[in-house]
Amino acid sequence: MSPVAGSGRTNTEATGIGPRPASQEGAGRSSASRLVLVLLGLLGVLVFVGLGIWQLERRAWKLDLIARVDQRIHAPVFEAPGPESWNGITAARYEYSHVRLAGRFLGGANTLVQAVTELGGGYWVLTPMRTDSGFVVLVNRGFIPPKRKAEFGQESGGSTAPVIIDGLLRMSEPGGGFLRKNDTTGNRWYSRDVAAIATARGLTDVAPYFVDAEASGIDGWPHGGLTVVTFRNSHLIYALTWFTLAAMLALALAKPMTGRPQRQGPAR
Repeated sequence: MSPVAGSGRTNTEATGIGPRPASQEGAGRSSASRLVLVLLGLLGVLVFVGLGIWQLERRAWKLDLIARVDQRIHAPVFEAPGPESWNGITAARYEYSHVRLAGRFLGGANTLVQAVTELGGGYWVLTPMRTDSGFVVLVNRGFIPPKRKAEFGQESGGSTAPVIIDGLLRMSEPGGGFLRKNDTTGNRWYSRDVAAIATARGLTDVAPYFVDAEASGIDGWPHGGLTVVTFRNSHLIYALTWFTLAAMLALALAKPMTGRPQRQGPAR
């Protein structure tokens, strides 16, 4: 008998069941890759928009801070808050308030805190003062250069005669500086941490804030009046940058979907 026509084809060819052509597999993988890229792109748009909104919120906070500080530093001076007010001491309510202290500096070692100011690098000199009301406040008497460190590290805390200090109320800076923790045992300080300094110096009845003394008008060290009361505000520029990046990414994602499909030429 002569073989039946088409009998030489395999079962898979005859039934149409079997592996898909490589072109179909490649098209499937390509579609999946495009979907992943689109999803990642949409996530990027959301992230950029979120960062832009965050910068606008930061701008509003910074404008409020600038207005609050400007109002407080030019307001009439008032007596520094005593223990009856300490539970309500917050940055929003009190920081940069123009306050006055009357009392005497206490004996004992100063606390030197590393600082960078318009005069360069050096140290803040913090000295405890016992006020006439009986409580203690750490007073940042001002800045000294590194070459004066030994002198003020051994100083007994300045004159013990009655003094009146005008300055700006500042909130405690717990923990330390950027990537540097305060070393209480080694007497190395990178932030004005009131509680830690009070503990290290054996002080009690200490206010939860410190006071940056105004410039005394007398040449010499420490040099007061160096509190930074101007704040950079570039948050609007940052917000516009993030929103622009979000728009550019969104346009890049939309372009392939809105473009006309290319017409294929006749098969040859």
